[in-house]
Amino acid sequence: MCSAERKPDGAVETRLMDLIDRGYRFIHPCDDDGNVVAVVGIRAHGSVIDVVRLNAEDDVVASRVPGDEENVLAPRKMLWRRRGAVGEVLNDLLALDDQYGADRARPRGGCWVTGRPGQSKWVAAVH
Repeated sequence: MCSAERKPDGAVETRLMDLIDRGYRFIHPCDDDGNVVAVVGIRAHGSVIDVVRLNAEDDVVASRVPGDEENVLAPRKMLWRRRGAVGEVLNDLLALDDQYGADRARPRGGCWVTGRPGQSKWVAAVH
């Protein structure tokens, strides 16, 4: 994250636990040397997929994409998006209604997500 000297923010940890409680699964994409480049949370539900990518404390991106989006980490179509500091973005994501954008997407059973080079992981939809 942004600063190695800072202590963990309890509010941020709580928000991350809230995401896990809602069914988010986390992956840790790595570069060619095996270094983690981000923390990515994904939740497929109904006809949409929610994605949050934490690059640094002040560089977080959350989006909701249609369930049929081929690459959820670099989507062509987004139904909702926020970018900013970790607390602000996580609060907005947690406040987002589960049905927002669902009428503009087809239901899917989950999505494939690329993690390490040459590897993908299936993230099943939560109901």
